[in-house]
Amino acid sequence: MTPRIRRVRLRLPSNRRRAIFWVVALVVLVLLLQRWYAQPEMLAPGVYRVDRVVDGDTLVLANQHRVRLIGADTPETVRPNHPVEPWGPEATEFTRRFVAGGEVRIQFDGRRKDKYGRYLAHVWVGDRMLEEELIRAGLATAETEYSYSAAMKARFLQAQSQAQTAGRGIWSGSVPSGGNL
Repeated sequence: MTPRIRRVRLRLPSNRRRAIFWVVALVVLVLLLQRWYAQPEMLAPGVYRVDRVVDGDTLVLANQHRVRLIGADTPETVRPNHPVEPWGPEATEFTRRFVAGGEVRIQFDGRRKDKYGRYLAHVWVGDRMLEEELIRAGLATAETEYSYSAAMKARFLQAQSQAQTAGRGIWSGSVPSGGNL
C-alpha cells in the first residue's frame, strides 16, 4: 500500500485574498493602459523615407506615421463605403511617381494632426511641393478653409487657377478611362 500524499493548502483570510486580487488586477490594468495609450514619438520636420502611398493625399512613412497633405484634396479611392471617384486613381499614381525616390521632406504649417490622428504637413521632394504639383496637374483641389499660412493658400489657389484655365484633370470635364461617376 502506497502512502497518500496530502496537499497542504494555505488558506488566507477572505479579506486578504480579495485585497491581493484587486492589487494584481490594478497592476495588470495599469500595464495594459500604458501600452494602449503610449504616445509614439512625435514627428519632427525633416527628411523621411516613404513606406507606401495610401491615396493621392495620404502617405505612410517608414516609421509608420501617416501624413495627410495640407491644402490639397484628391478624389477618394480608399474611403470605406464610398465609390472610387473619377481622377482618384490618377492622383494616387501621380503621388506614387512623385515620391518614387522614397524620401520626402516634411514641413509643418499650422495644426500638427487632424481628427484621425494623421500628421498634417507639406511634402517636398527636392524643391517641388507635392500638394502644389497635384493641384497644378488638376488632380486635387485647393483646400483653403483650414488653418495654414496665407502664402501657401495663395500658391495653391494660383496652381488651381492654372489647372482650371488649362482644363487639366478634374477641370477637364471628362472622366478618365476606368473612372466611376
